[in-house]
Amino acid sequence: MFVKYVAVFAALAVFYGARSQGDLPVTQSCLGCICEAISGCNTTVTCAGDVCGPFRITWPYWADGGKPTVNQESPDSQTAFRNCVTDVYCAALTVQGYMNKYQQDCNGDGKIDCDDFATIHKLGGYGCKGVPLPEDYGARYQQCKQIVGQLQS
Repeated sequence: MFVKYVAVFAALAVFYGARSQGDLPVTQSCLGCICEAISGCNTTVTCAGDVCGPFRITWPYWADGGKPTVNQESPDSQTAFRNCVTDVYCAALTVQGYMNKYQQDCNGDGKIDCDDFATIHKLGGYGCKGVPLPEDYGARYQQCKQIVGQLQS
């Protein structure tokens, strides 16, 4: 389980190394823990119903995230959504765009951090205040956050 997270985290670190972190609200380690919590960071998963990819993204989430695409595909293409959200890099950009739009202090601690982003990712941009995370997702997120904190210490 955690090995997948580390591999995806390393790949994201290389990818984001080429981009300015200044315009990206979510850190690489936070993206990794969101991915781990939502799907076990399963990068081989395609779509199940209306959710797709390792971040389990829906079409409305992708649209709110700015409709990023892979290989300059038109966002209006019928395959753009699926191609993006099943690609870990494009899916991560979707999460960044979504968080840019909806970032807020969900837990009332006076700061916007990974805890807020994890809550927004699971509960949506308008549903994060005063609502606890679903137990399984919350437990996986907290476990990952603890492990990543130990690795960064």
